[in-house]
Amino acid sequence: MESNTAYHIPVMLTECIDALNINPDGIYVDATFGGGGHSRAILEKLSDKGRLIVFDQDPDAKKNLWDAPNLTFIAANFAYIVNHLKIEGIVSVDGILADLGVSSHQFDIETRGFSIRGDANLDMRMNQNGALSAKEIVNDYSEEDLLRVFRSYGEIPNAWKLVNAIISARSTKKIKTTRQLIDLTYQCAPKHKENRYFAQVFQAIRIEVNDEMGVLESFLGATEKVIKPGGRLVVMSYHSLEDRMIKNFMKRGSISGKIEKDFYGNVLKPYTEVVRKPITPKEEEIERNSRARSAKLRIAERNGE
Repeated sequence: MESNTAYHIPVMLTECIDALNINPDGIYVDATFGGGGHSRAILEKLSDKGRLIVFDQDPDAKKNLWDAPNLTFIAANFAYIVNHLKIEGIVSVDGILADLGVSSHQFDIETRGFSIRGDANLDMRMNQNGALSAKEIVNDYSEEDLLRVFRSYGEIPNAWKLVNAIISARSTKKIKTTRQLIDLTYQCAPKHKENRYFAQVFQAIRIEVNDEMGVLESFLGATEKVIKPGGRLVVMSYHSLEDRMIKNFMKRGSISGKIEKDFYGNVLKPYTEVVRKPITPKEEEIERNSRARSAKLRIAERNGE
């Protein structure tokens, strides 16, 4: 099958591949296949004995697949990585890469409802078979739940004002499109910072729709069950909520950041950080691809013998 990756620019490609420290005969996982850019680069480093397993819950992602004897596509959420690898007969892997957030394709196809540009149905589902969409959140969530979503996932200071505007608007007419949502939030957005505000609103709703924080927590916990000692976990995030969770997990061994110790006082954690601070894109890359601007790459190595 021909790959449809012309539009896709993988973020920090060289840095991600270097971070995996690839063994040509090893088994690797790209947990977020998307446009396939990172996967192609991984495959180029593998021998005929090596194997790459890719995950993506978005049916559109499979259109970017190409034929390769050592490439396996799994149409599933990466939170279930352990079970799906077992089905493939894989107990352990040499490295896992995850490029979190919305793919370029999902942003560019306006009908998916991820973008603040244009006018589309309020959807935002990464898995289009998912039961919950942005429309249900905006129209059916209680005031309390809307406040939780916008404060926790959008870090919006005037969330109460935004929620009141939404509740007032939906009381007379159902909010069905992204344009309707943007129009009613204009009154809440800081002057000259409207687009940033809209992006925060959309981010908060999208995270709730896809349970992104819960999925990330499940995924991080699952990786320690399958990555071999000495293997690499490489994760790229695009907002502070994700990055904080990844940092805590890699540095302290828990999502919350709480340190646990054994009877002898040794810190219990599955990984050791390879780099203490996240790697960020170079200015030249940001100029070529503005979506790379907020990316942060963290790398950890599996402990054990």
